[in-house]
Amino acid sequence: MKLMVNHQTHYAYSERACNSIQYIKMIPQSSAHQHVHYWDISVPGERVIKTDVFNNVWITSSQRFDYQHLTIMAQGVVELYENDAGAHQPDVPISLFLQPTLATQCDAEMLDFVHQHVKYPSLESLRTLAEQILIKVGYAPFSTTVQFTARDAFHTGSGVCQDHAHIMIAMCRALNLPARYVSGYLYDSNAPHLASHAWAEVFLGKQWYSFDVSNQLFRPSSHIYIAIGRDYFDVAPVRGMRERGGVEKMVSTVQVLAC
Repeated sequence: MKLMVNHQTHYAYSERACNSIQYIKMIPQSSAHQHVHYWDISVPGERVIKTDVFNNVWITSSQRFDYQHLTIMAQGVVELYENDAGAHQPDVPISLFLQPTLATQCDAEMLDFVHQHVKYPSLESLRTLAEQILIKVGYAPFSTTVQFTARDAFHTGSGVCQDHAHIMIAMCRALNLPARYVSGYLYDSNAPHLASHAWAEVFLGKQWYSFDVSNQLFRPSSHIYIAIGRDYFDVAPVRGMRERGGVEKMVSTVQVLAC
């Protein structure tokens, strides 16, 4: 399946901003799961391309001029293959995905929840856990912010894909299972206009398995991989800083279409 992606992020400022820098992780890579036919990032200013410790490609973009509007656009064509393989990263130590982070910690109530549904770690029991997480924490757009942790969302009882991924990762790490956060895009023929997507992957036996808790999908057949990390903050599409600018407003739009 070949997919066309257009992802635009627009920033507007109440005052003129200057001397800004962005760290952009919006570049997919070819793998056994996907082939990137074409991809481009459009952003004003100077840029440097590097890879991080997880082998994600990222751009450092800097603007040395005054502005009140800034647009970052990612667009390209990616072909997905019919297999269960995700992003294979043999140079990244599995132990990195056992490291605790502030966003993926369990408390006593979460640990009780895990042990209620997972008596022994298996693919079947982890899928049951994913189903129960969605029942406990219903999907509700705009109900949380990127600063929410797994514990925040679990006790709030609602969240988005980022929260579901963080909760799944936190609970699997509590079971001593390596778990990682994946950012990317999801193709849905009934909803071509979507936000960026996120899901969890868990290392069981000798393989990574996908757990898209929000959609209850356990194969990445409709998922484009962009970046992988321990949590959202390792893979945030855009992070940055600036001088001045006043109040910032951001609007992001994503379109994923079959082509």
